Amino acid sequence: MRLTPCVKIGAVIPAAGQGKRMGGQGNKLLLELAGTPILLYTLKTFQACPLIQEIVIPAASIDIPVIEELVQSQGINKVAAIVAGGQERQESVRKGIQYLSPEIKRVVVHDGARPLLTGEELMSFLENTAGVEAAVMAVPVKDTIKIINEEGWVLETPSRSSLRAIQTPQIFNRDLLEKVHKLAEEEGFQGTDDASLLEWQGYKVRIAEGSYENIKITTPEDLLLAEALMRRRQKKG
Repeated sequence: MRLTPCVKIGAVIPAAGQGKRMGGQGNKLLLELAGTPILLYTLKTFQACPLIQEIVIPAASIDIPVIEELVQSQGINKVAAIVAGGQERQESVRKGIQYLSPEIKRVVVHDGARPLLTGEELMSFLENTAGVEAAVMAVPVKDTIKIINEEGWVLETPSRSSLRAIQTPQIFNRDLLEKVHKLAEEEGFQGTDDASLLEWQGYKVRIAEGSYENIKITTPEDLLLAEALMRRRQKKG
């Protein structure tokens, strides 16, 4: 199924995390990667995608003025709102959805801390998942995974063939995403990502092929790797 620009898709890009594992340097998304703020790479990718109509950025209140200036100075005109996020990512996404226009019927959630997603990967993801209610980008795991108990003893070693490392973007029908977020808030359920909220309620989630370069910047080591990957891309033009 191929999408056209008339399909109303909005994006929520959480940017409220303070990056504690980055060594207390403040919002990690405002740190520079190859000379450019991390968040800006992500915003430019979604700005350039013809299938994305709007962007909402949930952010920490203290960072909103800086992000507003960044958005305005770079001409990111698809940003409909920069809003105060919550204490947890889940709360930030729930708040962000509320600021999308009523015409938006599908919502993409993408970590602001994944700046290496390319425009081609985003387009392919949107087109290949157009016919499903919920889908996530993922890659096969490379390492052997073991399930352990509380004492640290191995209980099971699942087959890698059935394991995937989940990434963003993730896409959902808006009404469904709003429904599970509301239920999660009411019942105090905390998922590890937005897709897990749907799984909790018994909905099916499709896996779409991701990229090993679509890393999430969480630690200083991640930043070094992302810097090397970005420099290589820039060198290739």
